[in-house]
Amino acid sequence: MPPPPDVRRSALPSVRARALAFAAIAIGGGCGGLIGWAFVNLQCSGACEVPKAIGAVSGSLIASVGVAVIAVLGLRAMGEWKRLQDQ
Repeated sequence: MPPPPDVRRSALPSVRARALAFAAIAIGGGCGGLIGWAFVNLQCSGACEVPKAIGAVSGSLIASVGVAVIAVLGLRAMGEWKRLQDQ
């Protein structure tokens, strides 16, 4: 049964989908930070705290941006699928 014509439907994905996307971005950033830290840790000997921190931060940023792009594309696709099902 279609909704009444005066009710506007939201194009936003569900709150659960957005929360899962946020969690995926946070987990991806954490994993990227660990990978960046480990990458520098393998190559550096001695006092390398600053390079390890730079590796962790840069790995975290790169990974979280990458996961965010995929999450946004997935959420947009979900919105389009939902719109097509409603027609």
